[in-house]
Amino acid sequence: MADSPNCDLKSLSPLQLFERVTEQGEKVRALKAGKAPKDEIDAAVRMLLSLKLLYKTTTGQDYQAGLPPKDLVLINNGTTKEEEEDLVDPWNVQTSNAKGVDYDKLIVRFGSSKIDTDLINRIERATGQKPHHFLRRGIFFSHRDMDQVLDAYENKKPFYLYTGRGPSSQAMHVGHLIPFLFTKWLQEVFDVPLVIQLTDDEKYLWKDMTIEKAYEYARENAKDIIACGFDINKTFIFSDLDYLGTSAGFYKNVVKVQKHVTFNQVKGIFGFTDSDCIGKISFPAIQAAPSFSSSFPQIFNGKENIQCLIPCAIDQDPYFRMTRDVAPRIGQPKPALLHSVFFPALQGAQTKMSASDPNSSIFLTDTPKQIKTKINKHAFSGGRDTIEEHRKYGGNCDVDVSFMYLTFFLEDDDRLEQLKQAYTSGELLTGELKKVLIETMQPLVAAHQERRKQVTDEIVKQFMTPRKLAFEF
Repeated sequence: MADSPNCDLKSLSPLQLFERVTEQGEKVRALKAGKAPKDEIDAAVRMLLSLKLLYKTTTGQDYQAGLPPKDLVLINNGTTKEEEEDLVDPWNVQTSNAKGVDYDKLIVRFGSSKIDTDLINRIERATGQKPHHFLRRGIFFSHRDMDQVLDAYENKKPFYLYTGRGPSSQAMHVGHLIPFLFTKWLQEVFDVPLVIQLTDDEKYLWKDMTIEKAYEYARENAKDIIACGFDINKTFIFSDLDYLGTSAGFYKNVVKVQKHVTFNQVKGIFGFTDSDCIGKISFPAIQAAPSFSSSFPQIFNGKENIQCLIPCAIDQDPYFRMTRDVAPRIGQPKPALLHSVFFPALQGAQTKMSASDPNSSIFLTDTPKQIKTKINKHAFSGGRDTIEEHRKYGGNCDVDVSFMYLTFFLEDDDRLEQLKQAYTSGELLTGELKKVLIETMQPLVAAHQERRKQVTDEIVKQFMTPRKLAFEF
């Protein structure tokens, strides 16, 4: 082993370098515990010291176990005015840019990898299916270790999917559908098990609601999730308030994660303060636990080495950076991730939507008339002030919310490109673009409402009953 890091290490991001220091520290401890030869231990220690020096040179910070580099923890921890414009954490998304969050910068700061054309083509080759339009259009734009998932799949090794929903309200909006629509596609093309976590405990801890109301919202949200068309034989939906008390495997993983994450680490990652209740401080371990197959012994027959793939919005990544740091220390594989962009509020892409503001989005309970009114009245326009100016200069699709919504829900690539060209040239007016969106969203929401009507309490109970799924492990 070399005494200093090689050139490849110098190209790593600060967070990747942090993970390498952590791994090397684990290796040194393992060598000492196993009474390895002195020269082997000494070489490993020299490499560890060199990595720590490179880490300090790169970040300007001393390495601290369990405490990732500060400038990568939250997007608002930068030092320049430009860097402070975007704030992204699991509870807040803010940007002053009408185009929305700068996702290329977010990739750099979070230390993830861009989903490029090569990866999309590899997914197409592996599945034999045309990539989902969320992939083709960059709606899912970033990943961690998706290449490892594809390696496993191509070698006939199993993996499973995990996503979730924080049930903060009875009615979900169309933006909440994004991870579930994509997860459903992933489940179908890869034919793998899926677990869906409903974090009703989190909402009780963070929101001003009773524990009974949080649980009620979880069951109501489950109906909307089921209405997306998930296969009951391949999908397990669970409420934390229910499942945590019945699964020894799940709780053991929660405790293992809790033991390996310090208070300083969760304060650094999530911004907790001494005034936060201890439930908030311990909750990240509960969101981490579904990343490990041993949390679901009824599905995976007690196997602990099955990798997890998590499709989620990028604001949930702090939970899983923490999880990936802990995983090797508790003998578990690191979960892989696929990150989506944020679904914009009707008023513009500066913030993500709020379930508490009925005009910030189209809700799955809205009538056709409400959908039409919301789009016409509230959808932020990229058009010009007058028809004459619009005809002359054209509209701006980069900030127009109607066009943004169509990139999510209009599946026809050719039609979307036609609309973009027509709006940019000034041929298509803002009112006409909104009309296309209205005609797209009204039947989509109506069809969802019809499917939801078919989801009975008994069907919800079946989805949420711990059981073996249609897979052998």
